Amino acid sequence: MTVLFGTSIPVGQAGAPVTGPGGVGRRAGGAAGACQTPAAAATQRPSEGSVHSWDLSTGVDGPGTRFVTFLAGCPLSCLYCHNPDTMRMRNGKRTSADEVIAEARKYTRFISASGGGATLSGGEPLLQPVFAGELLHRMKNDLGLHTALDTSGFLGARATDALLRDVDLVLLDIKSWNRATYEKVTGRPLGPTLDFARRLAGLGKEVHLRFVLVPGLTDARENVEGVAAFAAALGNVSRVDVLPFHKLGESKWQALDMPFALHGTPSPTAGQVADAKALFAGHGLKAV
Repeated sequence: MTVLFGTSIPVGQAGAPVTGPGGVGRRAGGAAGACQTPAAAATQRPSEGSVHSWDLSTGVDGPGTRFVTFLAGCPLSCLYCHNPDTMRMRNGKRTSADEVIAEARKYTRFISASGGGATLSGGEPLLQPVFAGELLHRMKNDLGLHTALDTSGFLGARATDALLRDVDLVLLDIKSWNRATYEKVTGRPLGPTLDFARRLAGLGKEVHLRFVLVPGLTDARENVEGVAAFAAALGNVSRVDVLPFHKLGESKWQALDMPFALHGTPSPTAGQVADAKALFAGHGLKAV
């Protein structure tokens, strides 16, 4: 299920095949001369993946109003995850790319008028790189939408150059600069995320950086300074979102019978958030 402006809607049933320019079928194995997307060419079959839900959002998943597709499955186990129901791929529904594109197509005029686009989120989209690449390619080329990839960067090596060519903006989470803290928060090492960030900089890909401020965990001055200095040196980070930790997802952890380790952790004060933003701004970054 997903929420569309306050109304719960399920991932829909597959509709008619989506066609490319001039009505040419986009599926692999079609008529001679049919236009194949990168994923279809790689798999030689219609692209499918595990989708948790989709949604329309404004202001939090990239510029303008966005059609956001949440893919299921994530290699990280973040202590503060507000969507723990997306951690396991089995919690999603097997869905074709045709179905996702058909749903997004309903809103393209409205999305375009708002200066918005399409965002792949999760979970972690790069856990399903072929399916993610198919969706990004078709959102950009078939629907003409601005595209964004929301990722932790841990699986950045799975993103081919072809996939990244279809990405206009990367929403990259760097959850800590201190490596021990990063592993405590996510259960994974920091290095792959930093490698991916450097690769994006080398490609000149625009990045919006996300940093979750958790009192007593990620809020140490030297930790924030480390992320800020690294981001500033990349040269392609156009915005930093300092996100205050909250416990709005705790009920989901309880419903899944999973312990929420940060139950006793308070949200940061407005002053603490302002101080963190000032540290990023001090490195010449736009922090919001």
